[in-house]
Amino acid sequence: STQSTGGAAAVLSGVTRMTVSLVVIMFELTGGITYIVPIMVSVMVAKWVGDFITPGGIYDTHISINGYPYLDGKERFMHTTTCEEVCGSKRQITKIDASVVTVHDLQVLLETTTFHGFPIVADNQLNIVVGYISRNDLSHGLRCARDRHIDLVNASRVFLDGNVFQRTASMGGGGPISVSLVKFVNLDPICVEPKTPLAHAIDMFTKLGLSQVLVTHRGKLRGVITRKDILRFIDKLHSERNTHNQGFSFRPFT
Repeated sequence: STQSTGGAAAVLSGVTRMTVSLVVIMFELTGGITYIVPIMVSVMVAKWVGDFITPGGIYDTHISINGYPYLDGKERFMHTTTCEEVCGSKRQITKIDASVVTVHDLQVLLETTTFHGFPIVADNQLNIVVGYISRNDLSHGLRCARDRHIDLVNASRVFLDGNVFQRTASMGGGGPISVSLVKFVNLDPICVEPKTPLAHAIDMFTKLGLSQVLVTHRGKLRGVITRKDILRFIDKLHSERNTHNQGFSFRPFT
């Protein structure tokens, strides 16, 4: 009947906050063109009532409860925060020095950290970014190197910078065998300047599906920003707004 169909659509709309797609689904299920207008009315009323009581549907609530690093692309970040402020308070950056790293160094890094990736710098003193490697790629690269080179030892040097590998190969020399993992490295990671507005970085995360961006100034590494860093910062601003009423707002696109 019309009442039961409209009631079912209203329940789904109130729980999920779906509108147009839900009306189309219900129309395809029933096949009755006379149900379209009652379904549209019940769906919109249910959504308006739900939005009045609490923002977001059941899926948004589960994302928040489980702590998933999800950034909603439908919302606009209205604040003058820069990327430097987000990464400035973080601990010392865990990075890989491409000039002196060995198999043992990388193995210890994987065992003692839980980061999903590591920036690669040409030298710890210069701090010039030459690439980025994810945790999975680094672990897979080391496994492939051990399978391919049976004489690989902990003291074997690992090359993560193609320029250093070419120079060392041309010089030759003795010592343990060396291995190159350059093919596993992202040689062109996405970077932002420290003064870049955080709103632009959020747009990059939502539109490009990024997990992290490197903060650099003139090629030198300043920090790393992840989705979780942004969400923690947003929660902090929400808390400050509720406590001090500083005017922070998170508004939907118009």
